[in-house]
Amino acid sequence: MRTATRTSLGTTRATRAARSILALASAGALALAATGCGDSDGGKEDGGKQSSSPVPGKSDVIPHTVQLPKLDGQKLKVTAVWTGAEQKSFTKVLDEFAKRTGAEVSFVPSGDDMSAFVGSKVAGGDPPDVAMLQQPGVLREFAQKGWLKPLSGDVTAQLEKNFAKGWRELGSYEGKQYGVYFKATNKSLVWYNTKVFAAAGAKEPKTWPEFLSTAQAIADYGIAPVSVGGADAWTLTDWFENIYLSQAGREKYDQLAQHKIKWTDASVKDALTTLGQLFGKKELLTGGNDGALQTQFPTSVTQTFSGGEKAKAAMVFEGDFAAANITGAKARIGTDAKVFPFPAVGSRSPVVTGGDVGVALKDGQAAQALLTFLASSDAAGIWAKEGGFVSANKNLDPAAYPDDVLRSIAKALVAAGDDFRFDMSDQAPASFGGKPGQGEWKQLQDFLRNPGDVEGTQQRLESDAAKAFKS
Repeated sequence: MRTATRTSLGTTRATRAARSILALASAGALALAATGCGDSDGGKEDGGKQSSSPVPGKSDVIPHTVQLPKLDGQKLKVTAVWTGAEQKSFTKVLDEFAKRTGAEVSFVPSGDDMSAFVGSKVAGGDPPDVAMLQQPGVLREFAQKGWLKPLSGDVTAQLEKNFAKGWRELGSYEGKQYGVYFKATNKSLVWYNTKVFAAAGAKEPKTWPEFLSTAQAIADYGIAPVSVGGADAWTLTDWFENIYLSQAGREKYDQLAQHKIKWTDASVKDALTTLGQLFGKKELLTGGNDGALQTQFPTSVTQTFSGGEKAKAAMVFEGDFAAANITGAKARIGTDAKVFPFPAVGSRSPVVTGGDVGVALKDGQAAQALLTFLASSDAAGIWAKEGGFVSANKNLDPAAYPDDVLRSIAKALVAAGDDFRFDMSDQAPASFGGKPGQGEWKQLQDFLRNPGDVEGTQQRLESDAAKAFKS
């Protein structure tokens, strides 16, 4: 979810698509190319014809593929969890929308608890016009409460043009289209410090046993191998989900995501036991278990790459969005930082995806126009040039991405079509899968604190899930 994107819902994913994503994600990457992101041609629309093709480092012209209305004098409030570099990049998207339409757009940070933030605004009679939600479970909750406005014909036309059916279904509820998945992510990647790996004589592992052996070898060399951002508990749900998907398989994953099997199931015990093989050896974690619990996600990345060979960690697990934090640590992707697929626990490596979905909370032309823009390749191309972003928009020119790592991940994500699995916790009601200090977030933080308590963790997870799913 955070500093990054947290997102999701589940559908199906074919083996071929999974292997494609993983192979491309781990392909040799080039260093980041300098990219420009400038202004468009004064806001003129061309009736849907693309005016230019973005070329990394060479073109600052933003393509115009979508017709937008003039909204002079209209004000629009947009909320998202994004801060820092992500907020800055998204603001460039909003600025382009304002330039083309004449609308006055303001960004309001929601904080980590989007559900509570929007709920308080709705109760006060002043919800934002558009919200970028991280969890399909929250989208369903908001739709059930009648807070969301169905998408207009213009928005759905862009969705049908640019997105596979699976992504459109993720933004729907009971047959109505409510959401635009603007930002996507591959959450099954492990980034590593090449200098530490070289010094320790380590190689990219392909399986979980190889991963543990590699971690132990690096620990023996004298550097804590794995950096875990346990203070941001969503990272812990991602650890569990990748292990569970690879070990238990797609059918069990879907059943657990929908609470059709209980968290006391033997498959959950197996996954927690496997995760405990890492969490249960404090010498494998930067700062030990206590240190991991006090480390936020951005720090988990920067401490892996700051200082080169003398960094505090060798590896950090998380999605493609970690690239922004890596470059923030002044490390070069493809040289100082490389990536390999999450190691296979079962017969194949997992691919867990996520995304941020834009929804309208107010009626009106402005909100629908912004969502139309977000569904276009124009908007996706603006953030793509900035880095730290992947889109499922199949009409976005891959040349918009600033480096081969992101370009490869994006190409594979689009090529997967409808075959993917979404982040499990994001499918759950927010009270279980997406709130600090409760549900999965709390129980997995407690598990990181005491990895030997597998059965107790299962029982508490099931108790919380039963309440949240009302079953």
